[in-house]
Amino acid sequence: MTTPLRLVFLGSDAIARPLLDWLVSDVGRAQVEVVGVFTQPDRPVGRGQKITANEIKTWALGRGLPVLQPEKITDEVRAQLAALTPDLSLVMAYGHILRDAFIVTPRLGTLNLHTSLLPQYRGASPIQTAIASGERQTGVTLMQIVRELDAGPLADFERVKIEPLDTALDIEAKLAAACVPLVVRALPRLAANTLDFIAQDHARATFCRRLEKNDGALDFAAPAAVLAARINGLFPWPTCGCELNGQPVKIGLADVAPLADPALPASSAPQSANVALGSVLGVDAHGLLVATGAGVLRLRRLQRPGGRMLPAAEFLRGFPVASGTQIASMPLPALCGSSPFPRR
Repeated sequence: MTTPLRLVFLGSDAIARPLLDWLVSDVGRAQVEVVGVFTQPDRPVGRGQKITANEIKTWALGRGLPVLQPEKITDEVRAQLAALTPDLSLVMAYGHILRDAFIVTPRLGTLNLHTSLLPQYRGASPIQTAIASGERQTGVTLMQIVRELDAGPLADFERVKIEPLDTALDIEAKLAAACVPLVVRALPRLAANTLDFIAQDHARATFCRRLEKNDGALDFAAPAAVLAARINGLFPWPTCGCELNGQPVKIGLADVAPLADPALPASSAPQSANVALGSVLGVDAHGLLVATGAGVLRLRRLQRPGGRMLPAAEFLRGFPVASGTQIASMPLPALCGSSPFPRR
């Protein structure tokens, strides 16, 4: 019988929970023994800014695992890792830059789970940016960690389809589940020293950045498909929005309305010079219809200040929006580029 690998997990985001639950399941324990967890220090959360443990720490403490929460990765922290005598470190959404000495401390090194199909969408917001960029699929990549941003050699992928009405929240859940089969495939090969790594094609790399509140701006001169992807990709944070009837309104879901929809006036065709960009064309059974540079955008979920995110029909019963209402446009901030974004 093969001795289970001694594994240290490094992560700070709940996206890792399905994988962690598998690692400590009866099947997972036959392959690995989780011997420690590194996660970010407790941070203030919510309006009250109460100091709160993240979900990874809570999970680990509930299973009696050692938890380390360094502010920085120092030589002392590396010694704490070494004291756990790990065979492998596995990283997912940790939030610290790791030094070379720390990376090579485990016997089999340090692997990372990145939520994109590398070399696409290296950086801080791969889930949101892939959806907002109109991708139809994404995935999780298992890779070696190097000092350059998400640039290490690749071992394997698990692909995930992006459906037209998937938001970042939906895709995060799919990617969280996708980590399990990816790691299940890799662990036996890693233990047998047969897991191969292939260098990335750095010429194909694209980069995304940390999102900010003003990234939710919308420019109705853009095509409806571009705006719908942006809205869905940036939900639940930072969330796209606009001003309706003098109030800021958040948009939680959108798609492109078919032009054959009988709810659309004949003048709503994109080529019509009679329709102002950003003007409300009416409503259909699924949402509020808005003119764009190409096609009609349908806003399917809306939220007013202090309210809940509601299906458009329910929202509009308490907050009617007249046809012809003009919604102002704002420039769309760039979310992705061919080189790393400067730190802000």
